[in-house]
Amino acid sequence: MADVLPYKPRAGEIPTNPGVYRFRDADGRVLYVGKAKNLRQRLSNYFAPLRTLHERTRRMVTTASSVEWTVVSTDVDSLQLEYMWIKEFDPPFNVRYKDDKSYPFMAVTLGDEAPRVIVTRNRKIPGARYFGPYPKVWAVHETIDLMVKAFPIRTCSDSSYKRAMQTGRPCFPGQIGKCGGPCSMTVTIDEHRAMVDDFVAFMAGGDERFTRELTKRMLAASAAMDYEAAARYRDKLTAIEAVLGKSALVLATDEDADLFGIAEDELAAAVQHFVIRGGRVRGVRAMTIEKEIDISTADLVDQVLQRAYGDAQDVPRRIIVPTLPDDAAELEVWLRERRGKKVEIAIAQRGQRADLMRTATLNAQQALIRYKTRRTSDYVARTQALTDLQEALGMSEAPLRIECFDISHLGGTNVVASMVVFEDGLPRKDQYRSFNIAETTDDTDSMYQVLRRRLAYLDRPEEIDEPASAAVPVEAGDESDDVVVEVKRKPRFAYPPQLLLVDGGQPQVEAAARALRDAGHTEIAVCGIAKRLEEIWLPGEDFPVILPRTSESLYLLQRLRDEAHRFAITHQRKRRKNDITSILAEVPGLGSSRIKVLLKHFGSVTALRSAPLEAIQEVQGIGPVLAQNIHTHLSTR
Repeated sequence: MADVLPYKPRAGEIPTNPGVYRFRDADGRVLYVGKAKNLRQRLSNYFAPLRTLHERTRRMVTTASSVEWTVVSTDVDSLQLEYMWIKEFDPPFNVRYKDDKSYPFMAVTLGDEAPRVIVTRNRKIPGARYFGPYPKVWAVHETIDLMVKAFPIRTCSDSSYKRAMQTGRPCFPGQIGKCGGPCSMTVTIDEHRAMVDDFVAFMAGGDERFTRELTKRMLAASAAMDYEAAARYRDKLTAIEAVLGKSALVLATDEDADLFGIAEDELAAAVQHFVIRGGRVRGVRAMTIEKEIDISTADLVDQVLQRAYGDAQDVPRRIIVPTLPDDAAELEVWLRERRGKKVEIAIAQRGQRADLMRTATLNAQQALIRYKTRRTSDYVARTQALTDLQEALGMSEAPLRIECFDISHLGGTNVVASMVVFEDGLPRKDQYRSFNIAETTDDTDSMYQVLRRRLAYLDRPEEIDEPASAAVPVEAGDESDDVVVEVKRKPRFAYPPQLLLVDGGQPQVEAAARALRDAGHTEIAVCGIAKRLEEIWLPGEDFPVILPRTSESLYLLQRLRDEAHRFAITHQRKRRKNDITSILAEVPGLGSSRIKVLLKHFGSVTALRSAPLEAIQEVQGIGPVLAQNIHTHLSTR
């Protein structure tokens, strides 16, 4: 592979101005769009020696055949142009968004003569004001039903409205008390418009002035003995309080903000967007993002905000994010142009905002787990993953059985290894195995030892005691009756895998390949997955295999690696806990309950061993004599 790209611009050719750049392939398709405050400085990072580039950046620049740029006058203009081009070209190497679903919104059609409130998923109704999104359609209908009791605005269809206005007879919803528009013949167009304004004002901020005003009117009507009017005000007040009660007060009552919680890994991210108006969460929106190029959290926040507000009509005065993007000041200017007023991008550092950010982040983490689990549990996705692995690794058959190995240790001591098994893309937890390693020089030596021990079972399965008796029918043509034959069921541990996966890069893969050669099982394929860049290493290769970040095959290998790591850590903790318990159990007078108290107080035997006698005596339930016994016993071990 050449170390210099053939289309690299000449020295000094790239300007130092702010601007937007595009990488194109040989067919002219735009592969990636980015912005920069200094084009020369940013693009020079892409044209560094290929061996120094991030693996996925390397794949993008080697796929491209040209780069072009557009100079703009300000950083805000570059942000705007980047957003327009990403929207226009949908570049495959930019982050890709996948909304969990098409969310329902409440919309008030302010562009109509007599605006009405509707439930819709269409965000392009001219002149409409949107509220939400709502997680379920029934939630929108429930809110509308409550709101029209307090603010009786039009709910009927346009055809019903036109027919009623032409004939002078109320629309059918108006006849049954479900529509309060001019078509109900109870209010004028101007009076109805005033109620619509109140409806929108309430939904936009949950303005509690309506509660105070209705309470005052109800009390005044009651004092004047106008009990019918007082009852009407009471019912409206009840409806408003019901709407307010649907969402808890999470921030100050005058707080209008959008909060974004983000959870991410190397390949994907999940975003939870909380819409807060009047201090209450008025809507929640979730989306997942597939990363094709390595991107920092700050850049991810930048892209999320561009996506959220590129075509938005409702921009709040404050946007709360987990990390400030590098161009936060330019984004604030860009958002101010859309809102018409000042917009602040801030980090939730303490108090109610920080608590809400933790809630949003937790929701995002759970959404990311669900997203990845769905991809690996789907039959079609699993089949595609195994087929892609077969092609990417050059295997003669699909790896229906994959075994993944991971080494775990504590500073070089207490070394353990795990083996997890996936068959047909699904975990077989009953076939997981763990290994204790007594002596080792490094991770590669540990990997070699573990694989030699595992591969040995392929040659001597009789050492695994799993016999069984079964009734076996005699073959057709045999005149004898069925007989009971004693058979040996093949041990599960002796089934050979089609693919061995190790957690690590080139050194670990070479150690695994050496173990396969020494065991005489070169028919088994082997590869490794390196966590930092998520590249796939094959033995004897100088460059890794790069699987697309959105591929099912990479998700499968990731899940195998993560499961092996989890299983190894679990085994290590269990073993360490047993070791600790056995050491302390030798102390005279120290029972299991006091051992738990000691470990909870000090955290580990190492900390307990280094603790002075006085510190041990301070633990509840540990007297001077017992503390002396503990101190003496641990100092001699």
